Amino acid sequence: MILVSLLPVPQPYDFSLSTERFRAFGVDRANLWHEGGLHRMISGRGVRIEAAPGGVEVNPLDEAIAAEARTLLGLSFDLHGFSEWAWADPVLARLATALLGFRPPLAPDSFEALVTSITAQQVSLQSAFAIRSRFVERFGVPGELAYSFPTRERVAAAREDQLYAIGFSHRKAEYVVGLARCDLDLDALDGLPDDQVVERIVSIRGLGEWTADWYLARHLGRPHAWPAGDLALRKAVRTFYGRVEDVRAFGASFHPFQNLSAQYLLAGLRLTPPQ
Repeated sequence: MILVSLLPVPQPYDFSLSTERFRAFGVDRANLWHEGGLHRMISGRGVRIEAAPGGVEVNPLDEAIAAEARTLLGLSFDLHGFSEWAWADPVLARLATALLGFRPPLAPDSFEALVTSITAQQVSLQSAFAIRSRFVERFGVPGELAYSFPTRERVAAAREDQLYAIGFSHRKAEYVVGLARCDLDLDALDGLPDDQVVERIVSIRGLGEWTADWYLARHLGRPHAWPAGDLALRKAVRTFYGRVEDVRAFGASFHPFQNLSAQYLLAGLRLTPPQ
């Protein structure tokens, strides 16, 4: 079924601001920014998403594409509730105003989310984006502009030295191929509570609490996800709130919006740091 190409998004919404992370750290071949729009392969088709009054223009658009686009654009987040709640916190109240219309994007694919986290372990995000893009070009399927993210099956059939050749460390190459070949049912994670998601993810070699926290935050969009081990989030917390000894414990002060608070603090650190 072909739909009208406008996908409504709750307002206020700033498309350019919300997709800023796809441009901030370098080229992302699976989520490619080109001439004012975001390009992604969905259901084997090249899709362009761009700003439009009341939402975004998605071309082409059908039910399958609409479902993935809604996930990608973070439409599951309760931004209205967050904005009202944030007024009680002077820091978040300022960020909610300065970043008006910011809706954090999510990674629609579970395998993509975990591989992306592995690439970002202990390196700068600029380096992670560069390695990720080479990985996507090597093992993904090219569309007109963007590439489809490599499938789990194709990566399972790869050799670790092939990943090493495009910039992965030996250990990360082992982690990515091992993840592709393991028996973890990623689809089953969607229905589990947060603690069980973490337990299953950290049981896989190379996937620790940091990766599990970001999986909850940027793939499942869980409201209480708080990636306390992330160095950038730690820096953001201390930049905006001063001396905080235990960042993980401090996350309780953002209940029930830990995830959105983390996303706004990180975006705020990049885009509107305190003077």
